[in-house]
Amino acid sequence: MPSPIEVELVAHDPRWAQAAAERARALAAAIGPALIGVEHIGSTAIAGIRAKPVLDLMPLVRDLAELDARRGEVEALGYQWWGEYGLPGRRYCTLSDPDGGRRRVQAHCYASGSAEAIRHLALRDYLRAHPDIAAGYDALKQRCRDRHPMDSHAYSDCKNDWIQRVQAQALDWYAQR
Repeated sequence: MPSPIEVELVAHDPRWAQAAAERARALAAAIGPALIGVEHIGSTAIAGIRAKPVLDLMPLVRDLAELDARRGEVEALGYQWWGEYGLPGRRYCTLSDPDGGRRRVQAHCYASGSAEAIRHLALRDYLRAHPDIAAGYDALKQRCRDRHPMDSHAYSDCKNDWIQRVQAQALDWYAQR
């Protein structure tokens, strides 16, 4: 299990989209033909809200067994492979700076069309389409950061109830699009 990290929230950086695209290209080369695509998810994918400067990517694959067969290629990029890490049907990988150990990327890998993948896409797209709700999320993130500045796990737990509630709205909205 990765250790908790300090919670650093920074203003949205438009360069995150380009950085995500660059990391996605590298993952695509490593994963190969099993890959359907790589989505940029999480707060760095939502303009106007603060985020931890850690990119969340979601590689979508045809089959997790094919992805598992490419584990060595993903690890060769510097990623640590954590397996399901508490979520069945996911492969979780983290990329940190080799010199300072600062986390830069979290890859949440799923089979394309899985309920978990849809959940991530629905929440991202819902927050992008509803800036007022995204602003509420931004305020919550700051409060949780103030309460848990040195524990990213507790920070995530602090946001959980809000995310669960809004995620249900997002899934309904996403299904009707």
